[in-house]
Order: sequence, then C-alpha cells, then structure tokens
Amino acid sequence: MLIRSLKGLLVAGALVHLAGCSTPMDAPGRLYPSTAPNTSAQAVMPAAATPPAPAAQTMPVASPTARAPAIRIGLLLPLRSEALGPPANALRAGFMAGYERDREGYTVNLIETGDGPDDALAAYTAALKDNDIVVGPLARSDVKAIAASGMVGKPTLALNHPDGVAIPPNMLVMGLSIEDEARQVAQWAARDHPGAIALIVSGPNSWQRRLASAFAAQWKQLGNASQVVELMASNGYLSEAGINALKLRVDADPPRLLFAALDADQLRQVRGILGSELPAYGTSSVNPGTEPGMALAELDNLRLLDMPWQVQSDHPAVMVYPRRASTRGTLDLDRLYALGIDAFRVAREIALKGGTASFDMDGVTGRLKVSFGQGAARFERIQAGVVYQDGAFKLADKRR
Repeated sequence: MLIRSLKGLLVAGALVHLAGCSTPMDAPGRLYPSTAPNTSAQAVMPAAATPPAPAAQTMPVASPTARAPAIRIGLLLPLRSEALGPPANALRAGFMAGYERDREGYTVNLIETGDGPDDALAAYTAALKDNDIVVGPLARSDVKAIAASGMVGKPTLALNHPDGVAIPPNMLVMGLSIEDEARQVAQWAARDHPGAIALIVSGPNSWQRRLASAFAAQWKQLGNASQVVELMASNGYLSEAGINALKLRVDADPPRLLFAALDADQLRQVRGILGSELPAYGTSSVNPGTEPGMALAELDNLRLLDMPWQVQSDHPAVMVYPRRASTRGTLDLDRLYALGIDAFRVAREIALKGGTASFDMDGVTGRLKVSFGQGAARFERIQAGVVYQDGAFKLADKRR
C-alpha cells in the first residue's frame, strides 16, 4: 500500500529517494488574505500530469495583484521521479487547492526534482535564493540530507520524517507518520480498557512491524502488557493456518482487545475467523474506505484513527476544499493531497506571522499544534478516532 511506502521511504526505503528561493521575510503585514468564498468547494480536482524535465525547474504560479510584495513559497517535489511522481502530483494538487483558496499576497514557485538526495539538496540550495519559505522535500532520505547540510537558513516545512539527524531550528517536520498514529491509538485503547492485556497482530511487512512496535512501546509506557503475533502472508493474504492457530490461542487465553498492524483486507480475514466480539483497534492502514454499496460486516465496530479528510466529510475545514477523483485503491494519494492542503495553510500562517508563530489549527489531516521560530520547531497532529459501522464512520468519544 502506497502510504506505508511513503510513510516508510517517504517513511523507509520502499519508494526510492524523493529527491530548489529567497529574500529575508519582512515583518507581518505583507499579506492580505482573501475573504472571497471558494465557489469550487466540492469540485473534483483532476490529477495533473507533469512532463519530464532535464533539470530542476522553477515554475512560478502568479498571484493576483497584491497591495504589497508577495510572499514567495517554494514547493520542492520529486515530480520527475518515476516512483514518486504520482504521490508528488497528489500532494502538489492539494497544495494548490489550498493556495487557490487563500492566494492573495503569495506566489508559489514549483520546483521539480528527480530521484536522489544530491538532486534534492542542489534544488533546495537554489530555492533558498528566490523564496521566503520552502515546502519540501518529500522523500525521507532527501529531508535527511537537507537537515544535515547546514543550509537551512530560512523557514522550511519538511514533508517527511528523517532518521538519525538533528532537526535544524528553521525546519518544521510535518509529514504523515504511522508510528504517531499507533501511539495515539494506544492512548485511546488504554482509556477504553485500563490495565488490559492487548493482542497485537502484525503481518510480515516492515511498515506493519513498525506499527506493531510503536503501539507495543506506547502500551508498555502506559503500564500495560501485550502479546505480539506476526502472521505469515503471501500476495497480501494472511496464512489461514496461522489465523486458525491464533484463534485457538485467543480462545484459551482471551485478551481484552486487538490492535491490528494490518491492512483492511487482512483484518477482514482475521475477524472472519476470530469473530467480532474482541474489540479491535487500528490506524489508517485498516481504513477500508466508504465506497457506495460497500459495507464490510467483518469490520463493524472497528475503532480506527485517520485524518478528518478521510473520515469526517462534514468537518468544517474539509468541506471548503475540492475533492480529487479517487477510489479505495487511491486512499493513500488522497492523504497526500490532504497533506498538501495543510502544508500550504501552515506555510501561510508562519509567513503571515513573520516567521515566528505558535498556533493551533483545525487541519484536514488532524488538529495541528505548531511552534516555529522560537528555538526548536514543534509540530503535533492529533487525528480523529472513529468507529466503522455499516459502511460508514461515526466519531468516537476519545475525551481528548
């Protein structure tokens, strides 16, 4: 599944490397936010094709006549990467949807890169000369290279989480994280079932093991015990023999709850054999979507965590932005589209406040808490807890 790849190599190593503007930001007051309503709120946003380019290119998206010099935002994405082009395009479309709604006083410069940290670092260095704030890059390895370069002298919103490197003060990391989701689910489940023993069921993929490990570590930190079972899989399907053996174990020594480090189809397999009496929790990985006429009885009463964009269509922030055409198979691209919307909104807010900002925001990817320009940058995303029932989602009371 793409989001696990992105949250892996965009978050680890499955999507190769994702793989370059600027005058000093003046005091607040350079921006004049538009108050005009967005009349295209429920239009469908088509996916845009980007032709290959021989080198990193900057393509300005003109702002309407402003009353003061426009804030220049550089959007650094691997649009020339064969592997990462589709996710980069989805994120770009979301970013531009955010820009179209609140564009007055801003110019967006689209900076295309290919694969590899060297390409991303060269493009980023060039981008610093012509932009006031840079959003990107997208690949984990590229974020790591830029964070370690000593070049981050202007506000930079990284779209992934680097490993093993200190984050410069001018860099805000706001990528999507399945580990953060798992920790939030653990806190939710602990409130529902204090002192319970949790059964953690994982598949063999690296993203599933990371999910299981993050939940187990948070569960232990909360003072609870857990048992971890990893099931074998072939072509995405779990071993039925393994699930049957798991059922015997559960019948003999029942846990209080199940955490599924699985995808939606795998969880359907597990609950089809184990039954639905055992309370089940999961992250966005088990979200089956809500296609018309597709109600999955095996997943009824599943408690899961996902962004408002995916599970709260009536959320005030969600309702004002156009949707992209999608199906269940492209839910991960939808999440990147939503990340693009929030990336523009956060960049705009930081720029509006002159590069020093502390604020909360109801984002389409969750409730966002941001502190920037006052020492180490801090970012937190709290996502929505919902219950799946009869092919739809209803908000759960997580008492946050």
